[in-house]
Amino acid sequence: MFLLICCNNFNQKIYKAFTNLLWLAVVINIAACNEKKTERKIERSFYYWKSVFRINAYEKKQLDQLGVKTLYVKFFDVDWDETTQQAVPGARLQSSVNPVTDNYRIIPTVFITNNAVQKTDTSQIGNLSNNICSLIQQIKISNRFDTIIEIQIDCDWTASTKDKYFDLLKRIRAKWQQSHIPVSATIRLHQIKFISKTGIPPVDKGLLMCYNMGNLKDPATKNSILTADELKKYTGNLPAYPLPLDIAIPLFNWKVLFRQNQFIGLIQDLPDAVFSNSFCLKKENRYQLLKDTAIQGYYFMKGDMLRNEESNYNEIMATAKEINNLLKNSSPRVALYHLDAVLLKKYSTHELENIYNSLQ
Repeated sequence: MFLLICCNNFNQKIYKAFTNLLWLAVVINIAACNEKKTERKIERSFYYWKSVFRINAYEKKQLDQLGVKTLYVKFFDVDWDETTQQAVPGARLQSSVNPVTDNYRIIPTVFITNNAVQKTDTSQIGNLSNNICSLIQQIKISNRFDTIIEIQIDCDWTASTKDKYFDLLKRIRAKWQQSHIPVSATIRLHQIKFISKTGIPPVDKGLLMCYNMGNLKDPATKNSILTADELKKYTGNLPAYPLPLDIAIPLFNWKVLFRQNQFIGLIQDLPDAVFSNSFCLKKENRYQLLKDTAIQGYYFMKGDMLRNEESNYNEIMATAKEINNLLKNSSPRVALYHLDAVLLKKYSTHELENIYNSLQ
């Protein structure tokens, strides 16, 4: 009898504990359901990568429909000149006779080749930073860019150029701090993956370039511009990256030329429509030339292979989903690369909206 009473008391205690746990789980579940999911607030933007700042009617309409008010505008390149043995500017943005600048916030962007950094003597970094900042000011004034909100430096630096490049960034940042204008740097995927080797640039923020991730020069590569599967190989360190990151998504396309399985170069603005079955064999995204031929100023030899690479919408969305799960920045700027009517017409306005919204 005593044993039976003890067992009953023990069972009642277990039942009571189980009931309490059950109610606790219900309360937690209700609270989780009622908790509002915090949406990431993004700022929509575009890159402008042309030699003259002139936005046509179609491009302006798309910007208006998408609510884009911020443009990364390439001001100039910096490359190494063998003749003068110094880093010199090139592809400078020309002044437009009818600039449409009042409606947009401008981010001057300067592309610096890694070769220019590599070959510039350490003692000349200060002079290079002065020249870059001076030319930015000149182009800003000549194009009447009144609303400058940031300066961006674009360079695919490596472990061997890290010290000189970071010194250059520190000097450029110090100059623009006087005007309370932040400086950002573009970040490639390999610089995320190999963070211990490439380091963290000394800037206010970074911009992660979610493209050019495959081996461009390998004939076996399917698409070097963008694939979500390739992206996943590089993003392990992304959640812990110490800089706040904005995001750049590609819209561009190109063709990669191979001759005897050797990379020859990139060909842009060559539409698929110019290829005829009479002189080429098409298989998936590759064109094999069947005879020597000239197409719109390009000369090809029999046996040449052209790999057609595009920023596929489905791959863009898959990439954006992957980034969305890992990105810690609660208010990033999302930039599409780049503003060009020919490229924009490959996507519906609805698709462009979806690309932006996928990162919220």
